[in-house]
Amino acid sequence: QVQLVESGGGLVAPGGSLNLSCAPSGRTFSTYVMGWFRQAPGQEREFVACISWSGVTTRYEDSVKGRFTISRDSAKNTVFLQMDSLKPEDTGVYYCASRPSDSRIYYYVASYDYWGQGTQVTVSS
Repeated sequence: QVQLVESGGGLVAPGGSLNLSCAPSGRTFSTYVMGWFRQAPGQEREFVACISWSGVTTRYEDSVKGRFTISRDSAKNTVFLQMDSLKPEDTGVYYCASRPSDSRIYYYVASYDYWGQGTQVTVSS
């Protein structure tokens, strides 16, 4: 059974940093697109960032550009989301997602086939 397991969430003050990790199990995702989404209370799940299977191409939601960095370590089959200069509006449950490399639109929730259970990120003083 394929699973994506997120870790690294927590409570941080505004301006602080967190580094999320996603470690798939059950298969290798080395040729898959990996993405991060988030969902705030009462809101729909939204795209945050994604990275191509090679790690060459990355995409970000406008509000996190320059603050968040997505990366992957193919040898360890792990993807990371480094989040700096965090703001209260970044609060939410962060989900790791994956799909084969294809033509589906990268920022659509429905484009991803595999999902983790999510990790809570709370930015508050």
